[in-house]
Amino acid sequence: QVQLVESGGGLVQAGGSLRLSCAASGNIFSINIMGWYRQGPGKQRELVAAITSGGRTNYADSVKGRFTISRDNAKNTMYLQMNSLKPEDTAVYLCNADVMSYGTNHYFQYWGQGTQVTVSS
Repeated sequence: QVQLVESGGGLVQAGGSLRLSCAASGNIFSINIMGWYRQGPGKQRELVAAITSGGRTNYADSVKGRFTISRDNAKNTMYLQMNSLKPEDTAVYLCNADVMSYGTNHYFQYWGQGTQVTVSS
């Protein structure tokens, strides 16, 4: 089994910064793509940013230039540095990872429980 645990959320004023972390643990042989998603009040879940094991990144247009995704493959950990936060960034942020476990030959998608980010105006 694999667990993803997010941390780093909280309440911040508009213009402020937060750094989210997502730590993967358990039966992990390899992690392919990792990503951050968010779901705001009354909104659908959306992709915020994603990163491959080789470091290639992809961002939603709404966060380009403000958010930076990174990962430490040795620690099975992903980060999201969020700067210049806006009230519309308020959401539950969820970690997602494609993981191959020992004893298998395919990747399976896992989700974390989420961490709340609230940006006040």
